[in-house]
Amino acid sequence: MHTNPSHVAFNFFLYFVSVPCLKVVLSKALGIGIILGSVMVKLPQIIKLMGAKSAEGLSFKSLLLELLAITGTMAYSIANKFPFSAWGEALFLMLQTVTIGFLIQHYGGRTSKGLLFLAVYFSLLVILLSPFTSMSVVTCMQASNMPAIIIGRLIQAATNYQNGHTGQLSAISVFLLFAGSLARIFTSLQETGDALMALTYVISSACNGIIALQVLYYWNSSLEHKKKKKKKRE
Repeated sequence: MHTNPSHVAFNFFLYFVSVPCLKVVLSKALGIGIILGSVMVKLPQIIKLMGAKSAEGLSFKSLLLELLAITGTMAYSIANKFPFSAWGEALFLMLQTVTIGFLIQHYGGRTSKGLLFLAVYFSLLVILLSPFTSMSVVTCMQASNMPAIIIGRLIQAATNYQNGHTGQLSAISVFLLFAGSLARIFTSLQETGDALMALTYVISSACNGIIALQVLYYWNSSLEHKKKKKKKRE
């Protein structure tokens, strides 16, 4: 059977062109999907805290380190003019994380400290995003994300281990964060080409994976703990 050389050449051209295009389309779709999903990632956690009127099992120190990492990613991306689809979820995760931080303080009987936390954080955020902050400071913040994520997640993992349960930690939020950080490894490489961003998400995925495994491991223990607390209230 005779094959037209021009058809073969054209098919090869289509293959090499379509693969990069497919990667771009897939990256954009994933990025938009992650951003849309991020609007509700920590919402189950917020609802769970408000429903229980308790922040038992959640570490405020761990949350502060997570907030540092999220803020660093957001500031670094804005400073480098990365497309919103490459980092947009950081904005929504920041707002939800700040809310959880306030609720931890509020349900711990420290509402005034919670309000101070909000005031200090947003004041520092305005300064960080202003033209007065140099690029070197923002880059250092992004580089510090890796130890911040590792230490923050280890603190939460240690808290879970010491308690023998995951308390008011939301399984839905934990698994969504794990899935989102995994997807971000691909999108950050595709859309920004920034190795520092990609490495941050690799480490974030590993750390979120540890917490996700703990949620599964302590699943029955957490349910028993909640039943015991409910009986005590009754």
